[in-house]
Amino acid sequence: MGTATAARRAPVARGAWLVFTVGALAYVVTVGNRTSLAAAGLEAQERYGIGAGTLSSFAVLQFLVYAALQVPVGVLIDRWGPRRLVVAGAVAMGLGQALLAVSTGTGQAVLARVLVGAGDAATFVSVLRVVTNWFPPQRVPVMTQLVGLFGQLGQVFSFVPLVALLHGPGWTAAYGGVAGFTLLTAVLAVLVLRDVPPGVENPRAAKPLAAVAGDLRAALRHPEMRLGLWSHWATPFSGNAFAALWGYPFLVSGQGLGPGTASALLTLYTVSAAGTGPLMGSLVARHPLRRSWIVLAVVGGQSLVWSAVLLWPGAAPVWLLAVLVVVVATGIPGSMIGFDYARTSNPAHRLGGATGMTNVMGFTATIVLVALIGLLLDLQGAGTPQTYSLEAFKVAFAVQLPLWAVGVAGILVSRRQTRRLMARDGVVVPRVRDAVRERLTAARGR
Repeated sequence: MGTATAARRAPVARGAWLVFTVGALAYVVTVGNRTSLAAAGLEAQERYGIGAGTLSSFAVLQFLVYAALQVPVGVLIDRWGPRRLVVAGAVAMGLGQALLAVSTGTGQAVLARVLVGAGDAATFVSVLRVVTNWFPPQRVPVMTQLVGLFGQLGQVFSFVPLVALLHGPGWTAAYGGVAGFTLLTAVLAVLVLRDVPPGVENPRAAKPLAAVAGDLRAALRHPEMRLGLWSHWATPFSGNAFAALWGYPFLVSGQGLGPGTASALLTLYTVSAAGTGPLMGSLVARHPLRRSWIVLAVVGGQSLVWSAVLLWPGAAPVWLLAVLVVVVATGIPGSMIGFDYARTSNPAHRLGGATGMTNVMGFTATIVLVALIGLLLDLQGAGTPQTYSLEAFKVAFAVQLPLWAVGVAGILVSRRQTRRLMARDGVVVPRVRDAVRERLTAARGR
């Protein structure tokens, strides 16, 4: 029996599927917490008496906390183990949502979103480490994709039941329910999650700070790592900003859709993000030398459809808005290609920090976009949910275009540097038209 065949038949540890189910549930709840403010953007402005810029600051602060904690969380996972981080993350998010449920002032709301951002930061990479520890290596890529797919359900949770609660029992009941469900997840994690299978040594290690800094510097020096950073910058920010805060107000106040139609489009966004994940993974696996072209196709599709919506005279038809949410959703699985670059350009001992740095890039771009949209709405005198205009939204969302331009420039420069380094090692990436011609010739020869 060959090694590959043996690897495919490697057994899964007993209890692994139960552990995976609870870990995936923790990530579902995390994504629901992350995007829970998007469905309540208009209600939040009315509750706290704030403008678009202040509302943006809630999401910006949450993403800032998330981004700032990525590398520290990776270090803490090595020290404490992923189970403790999942529990701590769920507790932090639950407390944040409980505070938001009873808050009446912006100070309380800001603290609540800080807690949600901190808990969010601790969960995803911790669940991925649990998957890595419990499943055979050949199964890990598939299980990682499944974690991402299940995570998208969290957006459905925030867009459908939460909207119904907001329009029914109201703000306190809606966010109190989210808090209770999140704290229940913490209890399940305590009861079920374990860092490693029974009988396996727990690989905790306290890495000195100097060693951590050296690993980060070494990762950044590799051009393929920088290609991954720019790939993650360029792909997810449009979808993140749309799903986390500005999509629902844009569809309702800007495009004039009803709450039900807006929720349906945001649900379509979630389904599309989940559905295109396996396709994106398959393309990356089959064409590893063309990963940058996949990234550029994702960015090109998003910018093209957004341009069509922004240039459409008046409100866009529902079919075009449906195309928009489907295309923008590809940015989420497309951003995973950045992590694949981090994986292939770094040894295992510095992969945690490299993954954290990659994740920081996409959320940095998201922070910039969310803040600029709110600022531009305020500068145009949009003011309140009742006075938002479609024209003001169009000006604000146009700020995505220069952000994509920066990302594409970074991708092209780092790709050229990467291919130059590969050529020194004897690996030459053929031009696309040459590869296509060779494939067609081989097909005709069969």
